[in-house]
Amino acid sequence: MAKAIPPSELIINGDGSVFHLRLKPGEAAEKIILVGDPGRVGLIARRFNHVETRVANREFVTATGTVNGERITALSTGIGTDNIDIVMTELDALYNVDFTTRTVCPHLKKLWITRLGTSGALQPDIEAGTCLLSKTSIGLDGAIRYYAGSEKVRDLELERDFMERLPWPAGVNPPYAVHASPRLCELYTDFTEEGITLSAPGFYGAQGREVRLPLAAPNLNRRLEDYRYRGRRITNYEMEGSALAAMAAMLGHEAVTVCTVIAQRVGREARTDYGGFIDRMIDLCLEKLVNLNKNPYL
Repeated sequence: MAKAIPPSELIINGDGSVFHLRLKPGEAAEKIILVGDPGRVGLIARRFNHVETRVANREFVTATGTVNGERITALSTGIGTDNIDIVMTELDALYNVDFTTRTVCPHLKKLWITRLGTSGALQPDIEAGTCLLSKTSIGLDGAIRYYAGSEKVRDLELERDFMERLPWPAGVNPPYAVHASPRLCELYTDFTEEGITLSAPGFYGAQGREVRLPLAAPNLNRRLEDYRYRGRRITNYEMEGSALAAMAAMLGHEAVTVCTVIAQRVGREARTDYGGFIDRMIDLCLEKLVNLNKNPYL
């Protein structure tokens, strides 16, 4: 007999919805767009032909609807890999846990998850407005190390090379490296630039920004700019992609992160008028995701 998941481990609200997302089974589509900012859910939902579900709880805002007959969910995660841990666990549970018996379903469902974010470029030739595809993410947060078997989805050779050649600062979280879904990477390749992305556990010090507090590794970003692994370079910082790619791979889902560059860290410039860049990224990714099942290569 299947083992039941205790109420303390997976909290189900009185109305039958999962604890944080407040979604019930069936209210999330299999094709999902994740965004950090709750306001961007509305930007995506405006492109839906029909909206069937709207739910909001804390920073988690959800809209599910259809575009050209394809069912899509837009969901905000807030900031950080800790929130990705919540979102991925609860999305998976909506499809792969029977909420009545609290047991794992015998036939697991695969989800197709694209995260759309903003980012700071770590290479001088990457301009604002560029869409970067996080084909590989290096997590600086440590979130995935709380799960057994993470080494099965990590690139251990890249991890060792990264730590040895920088070298990695003592006392800072050991990084982990993970690749995004090859199938979704292929889907978005024609309008993105591919790179190695760093997922940081913060916006300021963790990304080498110095305001009032001095940095423990003040020259780290320069070393990151120069780092190469098998001819590939580190392109950008963001804050969620590594945990998303790792948890998706461990749970049997497909996931990738696409980010629009709004800050040039080498040139020390930033754009605050980036709304048009976000609209373009949403339109391009939504078109691809809607036609996912029609792509003969996927």
